[in-house]
Amino acid sequence: MKGPQIQNPDLSLAPLGAGDLIDRAVRFYRKNFWTFVVIASPPVIVGTVISVAWTIAGREIFNPGTDPMSIETTFYYLFAGVGTLVIWVAETIATLVVMGGASRNFVRHLLFGEAITFRQTYRNIAGRILGLTAAATIITLALTLVGGFVLNLGAVAVFLAVAIVVGIFASLPAIAFVLSVAIGIAIAGGTLWAFFFVAARLACVPQVMLVEGQSVGAAMSRSASLAGGSVKRFGALFVFTTVAAYSALALLYVPLAWYGSANGVPLLDFDADLIPAWYEISYNLIWQVSFILLSPVWMIGLSLLYVDERVRSEGYDLELMAAARLGDIPSVPDSYVTPLQPAIAIKRGITASSAGARKKSDFLSLGLK
Repeated sequence: MKGPQIQNPDLSLAPLGAGDLIDRAVRFYRKNFWTFVVIASPPVIVGTVISVAWTIAGREIFNPGTDPMSIETTFYYLFAGVGTLVIWVAETIATLVVMGGASRNFVRHLLFGEAITFRQTYRNIAGRILGLTAAATIITLALTLVGGFVLNLGAVAVFLAVAIVVGIFASLPAIAFVLSVAIGIAIAGGTLWAFFFVAARLACVPQVMLVEGQSVGAAMSRSASLAGGSVKRFGALFVFTTVAAYSALALLYVPLAWYGSANGVPLLDFDADLIPAWYEISYNLIWQVSFILLSPVWMIGLSLLYVDERVRSEGYDLELMAAARLGDIPSVPDSYVTPLQPAIAIKRGITASSAGARKKSDFLSLGLK
């Protein structure tokens, strides 16, 4: 008898270029739009409620006045800024956790055409909630620190390089301008590449944990070795998602700005007392809505990137075909080190009786229930 067949007609296990990766991510998202939106919504909705409550609380506690240099106004902006940062970090961690839970469901969809569901995604999360939260926290903090350091270093390098060029070619302003622009673009590109080089190493951690059943530490090591050749495609996915996010924000912010301006809201005034609460809340809501709409693209893209890297480096397509026809790779003692990674790992907590039952049915190959 044969095991489960790879039956998703949309799945191609040929290596994907950057353009193919983005195109396929958008296509999967479009076909499952509402499902992905519902999956991505809970952490963002909770963050939105907290953000709105934080804004209202800040106005009630500090009562910022008309003087932008007053102590009350200063503390209000400090309170709002710290709250926004903490809420953003918490939402990012929660989104990474959801991304990990969705990855197993999504890979099963890729391989067997099974439906992507809210229930299955959050069931996967419940099974690894502590590990996923720890991994997501480490990834968020690491990328925030590395990103801040690399970007600041790049900004300083651009400033120094431009200053040197302008000093050398002060008598030739046209040449100084062209060289300054060229050097600035080159340094900015190098800075982004350095960030992508680090970030790509952590891109597959949630997928490795849920698909291969690895621990947090092992998943980070595995992701670093697996995603070594994905810097260019990771960068392309990041740039595409960033451009799409700001495009969506522009489409939503412009009507809000027009409406606010028509109703006398001083958009360029930093006086918190003159900007009504409804405008601040609407401004925050737009960001949260755009986050809900675009975070699934990131999740799909990273899951596709994970599968693609395994195809490129490990012959994942051959392993899947063999597993579909022959069943699971035989179990070995934990003390043995095997270079083979499971197509999709058996979920933790399976009892000996259930494992024995699984061996009696070829339809449970790959350890999938």
